[in-house]
Parts: sequence; structure tokens; C-alpha cells
Amino acid sequence: MSFPVANSTTSFWRGETHPLDDHRTTEKLPSEVDVVIIGAGYAGASIAYHLLEQGRGASKPLSIAILEAREACSGATGRNGGHLKPDPYHRAADALKIYGREAAEEVAAFEARQIGEIKKLVEKENVDCDFVMTRAADVCLFEQAHSELKDGFDRLNAADVSTIQNVFYSDGKTAEGVSGVKGAKACFTYPTAHMWPYKLVLHLLSQAVSRGVNLQTHTPVQNVVRSVGSGSPRAWTVNTPRGSVQASKVIYASNAYTSALLPEYKQAIVPVRGICCHIVPTKKPAPLLSNSYMMRIAPDEFDYLIPRTDGSIIVGGGRRDYYRHLNEWYDVADDSKLIEPAKKYFDGYMQRHFNGWEDSGAYTNKIWTGIMGYSSDGFPHVGEVPHKPGQYICAGFTGHGMPQIFLSAKAVATMVLENLPTEKADVPRLYKTTSARLASKRNVTIEDWEKSMKVDRARL
Repeated sequence: MSFPVANSTTSFWRGETHPLDDHRTTEKLPSEVDVVIIGAGYAGASIAYHLLEQGRGASKPLSIAILEAREACSGATGRNGGHLKPDPYHRAADALKIYGREAAEEVAAFEARQIGEIKKLVEKENVDCDFVMTRAADVCLFEQAHSELKDGFDRLNAADVSTIQNVFYSDGKTAEGVSGVKGAKACFTYPTAHMWPYKLVLHLLSQAVSRGVNLQTHTPVQNVVRSVGSGSPRAWTVNTPRGSVQASKVIYASNAYTSALLPEYKQAIVPVRGICCHIVPTKKPAPLLSNSYMMRIAPDEFDYLIPRTDGSIIVGGGRRDYYRHLNEWYDVADDSKLIEPAKKYFDGYMQRHFNGWEDSGAYTNKIWTGIMGYSSDGFPHVGEVPHKPGQYICAGFTGHGMPQIFLSAKAVATMVLENLPTEKADVPRLYKTTSARLASKRNVTIEDWEKSMKVDRARL
């Protein structure tokens, strides 16, 4: 069981914190509320936002409390790579193979919709979060990645999955010119966006607090138990070191830390540590990049990158130097330390990979770690917690939460307000949390690692 640790590394995004970062709306916890949301990251803030939006005009507004173990947005979203990057073809190809066309269409289209939804939100509310719409370039630097991705791309085309129409494929003849990446064997480009994620989440939290939500940071939840006399509307008691809150509904927006409170999710959502950095060129002008990137460099090595409008770069990944060491990243919830084997990986990164950056003087000026919640089957867990009526979950985003969370949170809000089952909410069927998924022994994270280790041994 893993709870958030103290003294986490400081990400670039959290270099300047918002006034709500360590906010407590009231000195003491409320004794009871309609809804407790556990976690003040992207999922928790989005759920609160949607509950308020969908509840406009109600005769009696919901009372909502958000309980956060550390600071607001101090988990995965405050430490990620800044992407809002739907996957129109890679995960969808896996879904097509295992679950069929309709499931693949749902997954890919649901992710693609998030860009438009966030664009509307940013424009409607004038959110200051450096939001940029652009194109993603998924670049293959080794032939195996090229052939596997092209096969999935072709299968989705043949199945007429809609999102594939927005993907442009470049082969080895043009991939380096299209991407600007040295040695590119292939490139797939498609619509995407990037932003300052911490600022988006704190905007959502600010809106929630201004509309009456009680935000309590530095208030870790220890457990959730049935209230004494559970026939009352406040069926659940949420316990913290600062006291207890009784609630009618409890929503777990706790991602990597979910199993600490819901042990039945121990195998289903596992904490995975990643590493990310901020790179700054010192000699002007370094070439300005217009795309965001996924760099598939070698079987154990893929990185993700966004260019910021100030010319600096955010890059995460570094798996080449630590992936084989399972104890460095799998089932690890400690973001107070760097991943030691990878801490020098990003030095000289832009000079190695991008044409025109050789004399940029680019260097790594900040590096940090973050904890993601990896789902054992690769899909999030969204909906009512099995056998616990009135408890809901929105977690397990496998390092890919930015194009999944906002509309998943909207679906959870609808379930809570209208007492809808997951099947009736607007969320892909593969996201529904079920007893069968929790009981499954399959673990795609470990399967992929074992496959990679087998390839490594074959090279020796």
C-alpha cells in the first residue's frame, strides 16, 4: 500500500505555486458533506468542476469537500510532460485486436474529443495555462517500432476507425525532413495540444473553491468506512489525521495511490515512477520546434517532448537507462528521489536528436520524478466501485491521463448526480471498473517488461 511521500522533487510546472497550493478553506474539516473527492489533481479538480456545472440551477447545491494528501496538483499532473496528446492509432490498434472495432472507435474518439473540450474551456474562461494546439510527431528511429505501428495503422484504416483519418504517415524517405529528427525511419503526425498542466488544474480548483467547494490540502485520507447507522444518507465516513468527514458519496481521484484506500485495486492500479526534465538552450537562436514529439528510439527507449513558446523544452522518458531495473520504477511511489541510473540521460539530448541543435548549448536545468497509476490492462478505472454503492473511482490512467481525464471526470459527475450506471454514462466501455477486471491476473506492464528483457537477453 502506497501513500504520497513528503519532500517530493520539484517539477518545472510547480516552480511558481498558486495561492491555493496549500489552501484550507476552513480551519477544521466539515463534519459532513454530500460528496468527498479524494485527490486535488486533474481528476479531482475536473470532477468538482463538472459536478458544479451539471448542478447549476439545482434548488439545493451539493456540498463538496476535496481532501488532498499533499499540495494541490502535486501528483502526476503537476509532474508530467505537458502534453494533451490523444492516441488515435497505437492504443486503438491494441483495442481493435482484442476487443473489436466498436471498442477501438470509442477509445480513440473519446481521447480525440478532449482537445476540443479543453480548447472550449480555456477560451470560455480565459484560462492562463499556455495552451497551444499543434501536431504530434511520433517518430520511429528503429525498424521494429516502424513496422509494428504501421501494421496497427493499416488495420485501423481497414476497419474504418474514424480517428485514423487525421493521422499522416511519412516513410523513411521523408520522415527526417518532416520531423527534424536525425535518423528517423518513419513518422506519424496528428492533431494534439500542450499546456502548463498545473495552471489548468489550479484554475479548475479556483473555480470550485469560489463556488463553495471546501478544499483541504495536507489532509491525507487514512481510510473510508461505513458510517455507524449506515441507513443514514451519509453512508460513508472518511477518516484523516485531522478528523473525519461523513459523506453520501465518495470519489477516489487518487490514481497511483488508490490501493492504499481500496486494497482490491492493488493488482489493478500500480504506482510507476517516471522521470522528466526542463531543457534550456543558451545560444540563440536554437531552431524553434512546432510539433510535440514521441521519440521511439530503441526497444527499451521512448521519450516524449514538448517545445515551450519561450524556446525551452520539456522532455520525459529516459527508460533506456533504468527500464531493466524493475525496482527503480515498478510499484514505486517515492517521488522524493530521482531515478539514479537516468539522472544524466537528458544531458545533451537535443544535440543528439534534433537537426540544428548541435551548437545550441542546450542543458538540463531542472529534473524531477513523478508517480503514475498504471492499470494492469492499460485502461482507466471509471465508475462505481464494485460492491461499494456510493463510492466511485476515476483513476489508473497509465501515464496517459491528460487526454482521458476531463471527460472521464464529466462521466463520473453525471453518474453521481443522476445515479446512473457506468453503461449509461459517456465513457468508453473498456474504462468501466468491474469485479472481473479487478480479479484478472493479466498485467500488461509486466508482460511488456518481460518481453523487453527477453529481447535484451537475445542480444547478448
